[in-house]
Amino acid sequence: MPRVKRGNKKLKRRKKILKLARGYYGARHKLYRTAKEAVERALVYSYVGRKLKKRDFRRLWIMRINAAVREYGLTYNKFISGLKKAGVELNRKVLADMAVRDPEGFEKLVEMVKKG
Repeated sequence: MPRVKRGNKKLKRRKKILKLARGYYGARHKLYRTAKEAVERALVYSYVGRKLKKRDFRRLWIMRINAAVREYGLTYNKFISGLKKAGVELNRKVLADMAVRDPEGFEKLVEMVKKG
């Protein structure tokens, strides 16, 4: 079996990791082994963070809608079910934005839900 020399491949792999570790503190951006650990951990956290971000934004929208709806004497739960019965297909992101930026339009939706 022939001997394998990994000069170029090894160097490329190490440079890739050290490039990702740029800006890290101390040995984490200089030494390959510690940089590799730090980069792997950072990539895991960034993956998890992208999932948590969606969850956090949905919670924020629900809180905003709930706060806006309570001014009109409704709860979030009744408001959402009323919208579904009325056939209004607006997502929570748009509803939260309306509650903040377009109170008149949001009030019309609330009145529609109260009537129905």
